[in-house]
Amino acid sequence: MAPAVPLALLVALLAPGLGVAFPGCDYPAHLWCSSREIAVACQAESRCANLSRPAATPVELSLFYESLCPACRMFLVQELFTAWLLLPTEALSITLVPYGNAEVGAGPNRCRGCSPRRRRPRSDRLVLQERNVSGKWHFQCQHGPEECLGNMIETCLMHEAQNFSTYFPVIFCLESGSSVSKNLEACLQVYAPQLDGGRIAACVQGDTGAALMHRNAQLTEALDPPHQYVPWILINGKHTDELQAQAEASLLGLICRLYQGEKPKACGGSGAPKAPAGCRR
Repeated sequence: MAPAVPLALLVALLAPGLGVAFPGCDYPAHLWCSSREIAVACQAESRCANLSRPAATPVELSLFYESLCPACRMFLVQELFTAWLLLPTEALSITLVPYGNAEVGAGPNRCRGCSPRRRRPRSDRLVLQERNVSGKWHFQCQHGPEECLGNMIETCLMHEAQNFSTYFPVIFCLESGSSVSKNLEACLQVYAPQLDGGRIAACVQGDTGAALMHRNAQLTEALDPPHQYVPWILINGKHTDELQAQAEASLLGLICRLYQGEKPKACGGSGAPKAPAGCRR
């Protein structure tokens, strides 16, 4: 007589891929994939293609910056743009707020990478970066009118394009080039020829641009804690010295550590190229 086959082994043979039930699994094999709870109890999650893992939320990064601040340009070009290129949108969501610093008497907020300034006496009044004159907003920028124009161009570009994947390469082009304020048409031709430079210019010169810049001012002034310099980086709505330092040192590494979903290839996840083995003699 042939030896008796254990029931669990028989299930595994007749229903390949379902495996063997585990303690705490009181369900027949054909129900193991009927819900996530049952699949967990029966340790069958990896075999239940119908039960996709809940999507992880992307890491949210907000960059408060000035268009002519050297440290802002370096971070945007070298760290932020690189991370955006390498990571999927499921892993990283970016918000850009070009506005910058308003100077306060005894301790002016500084652009990192700028020359240090002499301390002002405590009696100095606040140097406002925006003021409303006869119902119109006027702006004063740390690096002069050219920076105000650069901030406005990038803000109006974002407003006109709407889609981040459309306008971010153009901003990268502007910030990595010789002139943020003079290279718009050339950058549009390369990265977003579908956009109308005339509409962006009209925004810059009209009330729409001023209103958008005023909104950037409100977002900047609402920061908690208040920003002390730019670039000022928020990760998931939070700013700390540690997060700032980690983002500036290796933004890609920081996002890879914080993202809770399946690690993208750029983070060494599944599908990432393996390091080549040594060359034996």
